[in-house]
Amino acid sequence: MGNVTVFILLGLSDNQNIEVLCFVLFLFCYIAIWMGNVLIMVSITCTQLMDQPMYFFLHYLSLCDLCYTSTVTPKLLTDLLAERKIISYNNCMTQLFVLHFLGAIEIFILTAMAYDRYVAICRPLHYTVIMSRQRCNEILAACCTGGFVHSASQSLLIACLSFCHHNEIDHYFCDVYPLLKLACTDTHRIGLFVIVDSGLIALVTFVVLMVSYFLIAYTISVYPAESRSKALSTCSSHITIVVLFFVPVFFIYIRPNITFPEDKVFALFYTIIAPMFNPLIYTLRNLEMKRAIKKMWYHQIPSYKKQIP
Repeated sequence: MGNVTVFILLGLSDNQNIEVLCFVLFLFCYIAIWMGNVLIMVSITCTQLMDQPMYFFLHYLSLCDLCYTSTVTPKLLTDLLAERKIISYNNCMTQLFVLHFLGAIEIFILTAMAYDRYVAICRPLHYTVIMSRQRCNEILAACCTGGFVHSASQSLLIACLSFCHHNEIDHYFCDVYPLLKLACTDTHRIGLFVIVDSGLIALVTFVVLMVSYFLIAYTISVYPAESRSKALSTCSSHITIVVLFFVPVFFIYIRPNITFPEDKVFALFYTIIAPMFNPLIYTLRNLEMKRAIKKMWYHQIPSYKKQIP
């Protein structure tokens, strides 16, 4: 730890007018994230969709999105209006751990959803056996365990570093590379570990996702037009989310221990933008989700009318 007890976050910009504009924009995004993800979770829970593996995982993806962005966004919003952006050493380490824990879970859940679509389309006769509720619970538990192992190993190494007198983090939250830049000890080996732990995990997961979608595309090529259209609609929603989340992650983590000014912009994609678009993509491009929301909405209106004297 060294002598540092607090870190100073340099934030997104030195211009106060830009920061006020960013505050308004990201406040709107954060409200949209809450509304969209809560709507998805309530719609899935209050209908029969929770019994389907795809929506079981979508429910937990929305919950993960909500927790993930809440690790960063409230602090960002507060700092955009503050003169000095300060975070304590303990809070910084906690934010680092939680962010990577939830981020890894999200990556693994996206992989689980791709596997679910692969089994549903490529092995339909065995789908109910392979994707039983017990299997879904086991996959979810594996996602959480994998996320914990990834985050704990990385956070422990960062926590063991010494931060002597340099305490200005050129970012809007505590992340690995900006913290390595401040350390007053040799960080070369830790930097290599980060590339393996974060970068290669994301890369391997992305390759697995793309292979599964290639197999899906190959399988549905012989389907009738209507069935092919439905399968493509479901998969295209998922691919859009994968691209929004993974491309910025690749830019930041699959490289040596260096930082760029563009890191902050790319980080906004996977901390705020992707969690905001997830609900929109899954509801606007998914007929079953739209039906579930309408069913819940029309069910609530008569109940509300009955309560009116």
